[in-house]
Amino acid sequence: MTLLSALDDFLVTTLAAVPGLLTKLEYLSGLRGMGGYSHWGMVRVHGEEATREALAEAHGMVISEILRMPLSKLMEDAQASSQAKDKEPCVYLESLRRQAADLLPDRVGGGSSRHFSSVLNALSALARNQQRATPPTS
Repeated sequence: MTLLSALDDFLVTTLAAVPGLLTKLEYLSGLRGMGGYSHWGMVRVHGEEATREALAEAHGMVISEILRMPLSKLMEDAQASSQAKDKEPCVYLESLRRQAADLLPDRVGGGSSRHFSSVLNALSALARNQQRATPPTS
């Protein structure tokens, strides 16, 4: 017997283990394939349809949270996410910026798409400026 809905199960057991909002966004977009969202463990417990719906909703929740977050907090998130991937923040953010359309959930409005693109552009510019301002270490 399942005590949690598919969405709650995913948020509590899987997504909570992924650090940072930007990393969560990457993870969720990676679960989306040609047939929609899929996660084998979730499908085994909740079925295909419930899993697809839960992952789509979680993806929307993460992008909404990113778009509401102040740039200063997102920059902290980007720095932590880039460090976890062993990349410089400007390289990490440029990578996200290039794949922005693929990171968005399927059901996002045009305004959110433009907003997300603007946020990634701003974060990328901030990271480049911070890199220029940081003296090289020897």
